[in-house]
Amino acid sequence: MSLPFDTVRWDNGAIRIIDQTRLPASLEYLRLTNVEDLAKAIETLAVRGAPAIGIAAAYGMALAAYHASPSHRNEAARMARERLARTRPTAVNLFAALDRQAGVCDTVGEDRLPEALLREADRMLEEDLETGRRIGAAGQSVLPDRRPVRVLTHCNAGGLATGGWGTALAPIYAAHARGIELDVWADETRPLWQGRRLTAWELAHAGIPVRLLVDGAAASALTRRTVDLVIVGADRIAANGDTANKIGTLGVALAAHAAGVPFYVAAPATTFDFETADGSGIPVEERSETEVLGDAPAGVRGWNPAFDVTPHRLITGWITEAGVLRPPFDALRGSESKAS
Repeated sequence: MSLPFDTVRWDNGAIRIIDQTRLPASLEYLRLTNVEDLAKAIETLAVRGAPAIGIAAAYGMALAAYHASPSHRNEAARMARERLARTRPTAVNLFAALDRQAGVCDTVGEDRLPEALLREADRMLEEDLETGRRIGAAGQSVLPDRRPVRVLTHCNAGGLATGGWGTALAPIYAAHARGIELDVWADETRPLWQGRRLTAWELAHAGIPVRLLVDGAAASALTRRTVDLVIVGADRIAANGDTANKIGTLGVALAAHAAGVPFYVAAPATTFDFETADGSGIPVEERSETEVLGDAPAGVRGWNPAFDVTPHRLITGWITEAGVLRPPFDALRGSESKAS
């Protein structure tokens, strides 16, 4: 199966990203030539999804060094790191990628810094693509024997959220490539409609049957057993397995638990934060209330957390490049520091 998307790529002195704010109306690319434009692209969700944000940030530090004068390359890269670290607080991949590039800055002279940072960013992209393939393969073991396989997902954790293969959608792509009949149920994902605009478009683009449901219908779909399992992505996973993902994930997990439907999280090692003991230590981004107010009456206030945290007790298993795991994730401990 060919790669679904080239979400984030280096483009001869610039970073080329799919502008996800334009989907599904049109597939357009942005060519970003400076760090501030990249930071704004991350903040406005033109590029989004924890792995994709990490890759973009890695290229951002390379971009800064590439365009800096020879004597200021290290300083430019470090300033880029500081700016990009302020974009979105929840996705741990962002900080892992920036720390990894900072290690390059510590060990490489300024004369070779741009090429070294670019080479490391390329390596992160290739690692992400291989991880997506391996998550897709590992996820085959959790699919039921019945046909079609009915999977519910929330938000977008497909090729658009990564270097190109996805996390939660990787097992779906792999099953589709094997000829397995699928019936994917995608929550619309308020308030920015990542399920409606991105997941539904992405799956339809790949020729995979998908149906859209409002967020409030997910519990009914689960209690009626119209789906066989849930697979979602993650932005940060604490050491005990508590998982931060797009707002609304917790409600789906609670409903799945009550209905006895398996609930899986698909994520790479880079999304595991073993320095954070549990979900109480995960910072949750709050976005502008204007995203949720719409045409609400004047004077009404809004509350707009971008993520919620699902307790590990509600999660059946974590689909990773090392297989389907449970805490304490011994198969991953140490690997995330090597890959991040």
